[in-house]
Amino acid sequence: MPKFTADTLRAFADQLLQTGGLAPDEAALVAASLVDANLRGHDSHGMMRIPFYLEATRKGDVVAGAPFSILKESASVLAADGHWGFGQTQARRLTQRLIEKARSGGAVIGTLIHSGHVGRLGEYCELAAAAGLVSFVMVNTHGHARRVAPPGGKAPRLGTNPLAFGAPAPGGPVVLDFGTSATAEGKVRVKRIAGELCPEGWLLDAEGHATRDPNSLYANPPGSIRPMGGDQAYKGFGLGLMVEILAGAISGGVCIRETPINPNGNCLFMLLVDPAAVGGAEHFAGEVAGLVEFVRQCPRIDPAQEILLPGDPERRTLAERLEHGIPLDAGNWQELVRLAERVGVAVPAVG
Repeated sequence: MPKFTADTLRAFADQLLQTGGLAPDEAALVAASLVDANLRGHDSHGMMRIPFYLEATRKGDVVAGAPFSILKESASVLAADGHWGFGQTQARRLTQRLIEKARSGGAVIGTLIHSGHVGRLGEYCELAAAAGLVSFVMVNTHGHARRVAPPGGKAPRLGTNPLAFGAPAPGGPVVLDFGTSATAEGKVRVKRIAGELCPEGWLLDAEGHATRDPNSLYANPPGSIRPMGGDQAYKGFGLGLMVEILAGAISGGVCIRETPINPNGNCLFMLLVDPAAVGGAEHFAGEVAGLVEFVRQCPRIDPAQEILLPGDPERRTLAERLEHGIPLDAGNWQELVRLAERVGVAVPAVG
């Protein structure tokens, strides 16, 4: 696989995004978010998204430089409209406002409707943790992009509906970020572009049969991604259903339906809590530190294998890729090269 430094990819992404009409400051923000996802091993939310983002701007489904409007606000609630702006821009605006509210009021709920794809949810949990706050974030697909069938069903009825939790902790925040499906749709898309088969257990075809072919998800009729949970898939599907309700219905947005009524994007639900307003900041810090240490010291089945907590794999991947470069598979890299040639952006040399 070709490898690139983070700086190289940020500059490349920035230039590509500006050809789609993004102003330099917004292009830099979105580029940084995408490369940050690659750095942490979440390639499905990284550079490979750029061709899809630019196609969405060309069609008018996503709007560069869109305003951020507050629909309702109180001491503990903020509901916002992103006007189909770039999700990274609008979700960061929401998060920054909610951090201020949580610091002053102790806890706050925020929602965002009419937003483009907001990217890696763990990014917003990390922002909150850096401010000393505990977070809970989730999104649905704004009534679009059905991907997951209920257990026993063969037609998709939900999006992949990810959620994330974050808490400040010694050595880096504990951040649990996952989809309620067996895999993220973006990971299937990565495999499709790369011309590779998916792992066993990810997909069902349109008849409900297991398949490894990523093209089956996008066929007519479409296949589906299995719910998270394997033999306990009803739990994963149920969790995804609750995300749909919290992100789509409570926000004033749109829940999944047979025929979408708006472009593909995200409705977002976020809860931030300041530990200082509840049990006390020092108590919280001490309990979390003790818990983290207690878990890490668990006797191991294999002494050579470490006990990892949520957030550890991302930090390790970050360190490795900062030192050795970010790999991009040949298929996805060629998509970026073709896009760059089409819009007149210089392609960086492969490392």
